[in-house]
Amino acid sequence: MKEPSILDYLKSRLNPWQKEKIEIPRETPGPENQNQGGVGDVVQVSTQGEDGVREITIKLRLPVNVPWRTFLALVLALIAQRTLEPPVDSIPMAVGLYVFAVFFLGWATFINEFALPALPESETQTDPQFFHRNLLISSIFLALAAFILFTNNLFNWLNVSLWLASLALFTRGLWLSDPEKPAFIQKLVDFFKQDPWQVSITRWAVLLVAITALILFFRFYRLDGIPGEPFSDHAEKLLDVYDITMGQTHIFFPNNTGREFIQFYWTALLAWLLGTGLTFISLKIGTVLIGLFTLPYIYLLGKEVGGKRVALFAFFLAGISYWLNTISRIGLRFPLYPAFAAPTLYYLIRGLRRQNRNDFILSGLFLGLGLHGYSPFRFVPFVVVLAVGLYLLHRPAVGKRKQTLVMFSILVLASFLVFLPLLRYAIENPEMFSYRALTRLTGEEQPLPAPAWQIFMSNSFNAMTMFNYDDGEIWVHSIPHRPALDVVGGVLFVFGFLFLILRYLRKRDWLDLFLVLAVPMLLMPSILSLAFPGENPSLNRTGAAAVVVFVIAGMALDGLYVGLRGVKGVTQRRGLATGAVIVLLTISTFQNYNLVFNDFSTQFLKGAWNTSDIGRVIRSFVAAGNSPDNAYVVPFPYWVDTRLAGIQAGYPTTDFALWRDDLWKTQSLAGSKLFIVKEEDQDTLKVLHDLYPSGMLGHFTNPLEGKNFWIFTVPENQTVNP
Repeated sequence: MKEPSILDYLKSRLNPWQKEKIEIPRETPGPENQNQGGVGDVVQVSTQGEDGVREITIKLRLPVNVPWRTFLALVLALIAQRTLEPPVDSIPMAVGLYVFAVFFLGWATFINEFALPALPESETQTDPQFFHRNLLISSIFLALAAFILFTNNLFNWLNVSLWLASLALFTRGLWLSDPEKPAFIQKLVDFFKQDPWQVSITRWAVLLVAITALILFFRFYRLDGIPGEPFSDHAEKLLDVYDITMGQTHIFFPNNTGREFIQFYWTALLAWLLGTGLTFISLKIGTVLIGLFTLPYIYLLGKEVGGKRVALFAFFLAGISYWLNTISRIGLRFPLYPAFAAPTLYYLIRGLRRQNRNDFILSGLFLGLGLHGYSPFRFVPFVVVLAVGLYLLHRPAVGKRKQTLVMFSILVLASFLVFLPLLRYAIENPEMFSYRALTRLTGEEQPLPAPAWQIFMSNSFNAMTMFNYDDGEIWVHSIPHRPALDVVGGVLFVFGFLFLILRYLRKRDWLDLFLVLAVPMLLMPSILSLAFPGENPSLNRTGAAAVVVFVIAGMALDGLYVGLRGVKGVTQRRGLATGAVIVLLTISTFQNYNLVFNDFSTQFLKGAWNTSDIGRVIRSFVAAGNSPDNAYVVPFPYWVDTRLAGIQAGYPTTDFALWRDDLWKTQSLAGSKLFIVKEEDQDTLKVLHDLYPSGMLGHFTNPLEGKNFWIFTVPENQTVNP
């Protein structure tokens, strides 16, 4: 049999479709090379000459214990990504460095010096096709009754009870119990019955607790001051929460182009439990807690696709990230997108791999809940269909396609039942339900600035480069025109994303392809802003992509760790790998700290109006014994939302606005009066001086430029000009 040549070997390695792979046998290290720091590769080459076949053995000793390719790739990529930090020095230079970095990492992959963690094997579990018929029939009737009763866009005790009962019966009717596995409550009872109690504390658990503590610090530190000021959207949200306290229990809140209900009921509950009331901090605490809910599922998803180490890396990178930190702190619905996308994807991927019906049920329940959270989540059903479709087209689905379709139907039905209240509203009010999406996707509000396909392609490119180059221009939840990821995170994402593509070409695993395609799919709510391309990219409408992005980054970091560690059992190399990971994560931590607590905080205060200062002035006025009804803020174009002055002063339902033309109406009021006027509004000051010659003018100064305002007070025994 003819031995393979070097050319045959190279063709085997570079051609992912070639069925027969030629492997280089490793030479067993003998006494003569045990201390050389490397193991040589032996390549046997057969050549055909005039005088017969000659077998030539070539020994190539590659320094596999010196991972210089992986290390060089990492250094070059870090320099490249640092070049893309604002102000950007040179995009061509950054691209060139990235090309060289990918080349060296590809070389490292070629010789097995670098590799992404292996994907888990699919399981061949057979569904028993068992369900509780009576429970499912009851569930359908209760759901139908609830749907009929979801009228007038209102929840009430009856329709909510029927809806929840329907969900409970549906879940119980299809849930598969394992008789050999005790329930959680039983395990808890058994634990307390033990004498003595035995709790094992592992190093992994200590590490996980330490990282969790760091993440909690990032999410709650200076929450009262970052972001420092609310803006108009916060006024709308708090007024919607107020409506709930007044008994207006909406399914869909139509104010401000319409909003789904979860945040408002969640904020109302927290405001009541914590006693924080209708305040900016109530909104921020609520969204930070929602953001934290995302992280355990990022951990579980990382564990599902790459193991415990990938899970820990993804958990760490996501927890400290500037991206997820800012959209969680802002006090709006933004973190609801990743919060429900993460469990939906986790249970879906686990369900497809294990062919477990319970996972499909859970994925469907979270899919339905997400549709009640934040409108960009409406694209997640397409991502679910993509995952199932890719699975069905690949080898693991052989013999399980019918079963998969049945369980996918269960997922769809579960999500449909959860979505039921909003479905009723959408049928009754289709224009309001779809208004926000249509104004971005079509020319309903303003004409498209270019052909739709051109905007789509441009938006797609801008969105896919946001991780490493430009995250957009929306200052209220991001630092404009900088990468969405820090330097380390950006490098890890590029490495992981590219090598997932490469691994798919070599191994054809559906999960690799899904992780790659899920990123642009989850960016679609931002990409499809065709009428307002300036709103793309945005960190809020792309939030669910962060779930996959940080898992991919965690996989790349694990690959770097393994590549730098090298041959198992070499102590010095394990220390090198661990040290490199610690250095990278430390750099990431400090940069994200600076981005959130310095850069974002400062630029946000520069952009937001200082309504907290106005609120303090009004509170001081009232604390001096004056009536809040005698305090006014005179509106001025592009100045403060006067409703926020009431929120900041402790009167969340009071709008302190009084227009200049109506100032004369205050002359008949008894008691002292307070007027707050924008610094440039000299016309209003003239009117006030004419009305109240004895009024006193004060000047409130703020360290930030453009934030000063006038304080005009009128004593109780004022002199009034007729």
